[in-house]
Amino acid sequence: MLPLKNRLVDYFRRIAPLSDEEARAILDSMVVKRCPKGTHLLMAGQVSTEAYFVLQGCVRQYSIVDGEERSNGFFTEDDWVLSIHSMMNQTPADHFWVCAEDTTVVVGTEQREGDLYRRFPRFESISRQVMQKVLAEQQEWFASYLRDTPEQRYLKLSKTRPGLLQRIPQYQLASYIGVKPESLSRIRKRLATRGQPATPRRKA
Repeated sequence: MLPLKNRLVDYFRRIAPLSDEEARAILDSMVVKRCPKGTHLLMAGQVSTEAYFVLQGCVRQYSIVDGEERSNGFFTEDDWVLSIHSMMNQTPADHFWVCAEDTTVVVGTEQREGDLYRRFPRFESISRQVMQKVLAEQQEWFASYLRDTPEQRYLKLSKTRPGLLQRIPQYQLASYIGVKPESLSRIRKRLATRGQPATPRRKA
């Protein structure tokens, strides 16, 4: 488990240098949870009290719209799973988190975070940088929904997260980029005719 747990330390070290004492404090404070595929980490209507860092696996975020699941986020290795609005304002979340694969996460709470801040005040600054990075990524994907076509969103995914296309079913991928599965099939065919082969995916 130690090499896997080191993913979080390595992540923080990409944000800022860590002393051996600081790295050890992070490792010692970690609560690691193994979740079978299908496990819900958050249900709509609940107030989010935990944040997760994905060590291994995939977490899908979805909402129910007109009785249908709409996928609006996929979090894989080295991603943070955060419901910022719900956690900060103590309001019910409007989405679900479910493990799309057998998944291992680090579970974070405000109490554990506060304990580290008291011991190592510099962690507060590092955490702020992490939050800014997460917010920037979320804002970029939201902006993509406003300015890009579904085809452009698919192309962006295939370039920036090609591995994801092989890990999620076609109907979830279609929902994620904002189309029906049959429309996604047409997008992939158009790309193929232009000499832009689509990344192979799962169909179910």
